[in-house]
Amino acid sequence: MNIQLANKILIPLIFCLALIAASAGLWPAEGTPYAATNLRGEAVTINARGLYYWDTVSSAAQMQANNVVTLFLALPLLGISFFMALRGSLKGKLLLSGTLGFILYTYITMCFGAAFNRLFIVYVALFSLSLFAFILKMMSFDLEQLPDQISSRFPRIWIAGLLFFAGAFLTLAWLGRIASALLQGTIPALENTTSMFIQALDLGVIVPLCILAGILLLRSKPWGYLLSAVGLVKFSTLSTAVSLMGLNMARLGIPISPIELLIFPAMAFAGIVMTILLLRHTKA
Repeated sequence: MNIQLANKILIPLIFCLALIAASAGLWPAEGTPYAATNLRGEAVTINARGLYYWDTVSSAAQMQANNVVTLFLALPLLGISFFMALRGSLKGKLLLSGTLGFILYTYITMCFGAAFNRLFIVYVALFSLSLFAFILKMMSFDLEQLPDQISSRFPRIWIAGLLFFAGAFLTLAWLGRIASALLQGTIPALENTTSMFIQALDLGVIVPLCILAGILLLRSKPWGYLLSAVGLVKFSTLSTAVSLMGLNMARLGIPISPIELLIFPAMAFAGIVMTILLLRHTKA
């Protein structure tokens, strides 16, 4: 398989479809949110406007914040890193892989978390395209040569520490919410979803990835450099999106933990700083 050719086809498709999906989610629409009771008897407020008509106001606020980050951060990064990677830049390939990871995560959550709407098939296409583009891009790295392309002054300990902190924070935050519900014999707030799919994705994939990347990086293994680089870019964009989600929810008067309002912006800032340091210590 010609990986270079495949990504030349897949990534422009991802860019165009993500541009459509994110723009449509932010398109102005009229409507009046109304109170409702979901199947579990939980009181919710239905958005009742725009693409996210059947989602709750809280869910719509989060998805719209994510759309802003996709439009103004992820897609510019995708375009810039794509052209850098075409020229053989290792920095471009690392940025591209991390950005594809963010888009993949985003549209997995849209497929399973958003109420069915007119763009469902677009979400599925983005999920599929970004998954295979991500896999192909990861296959394109020469792992044996990768450590030689990273400066010996690369701050492995700081980056591994950030990855461990991110994994620990997500684990404590999500297991705390799950344990509280189980101990009280109740169901956590799910609004219009059927289960804790975000928590399942984070605990099942993101947390193990953070821990594995940190351990391999401290041991100076090739996969440690690659996974930590991809994780940093993806984590920086995701933390920025979650930070904006929290601010948007607070703006609409939706209750949100003050800790989350502080921790996620701090992690986003740390992730961006570490990503910049990573690129500065990458030779090509």
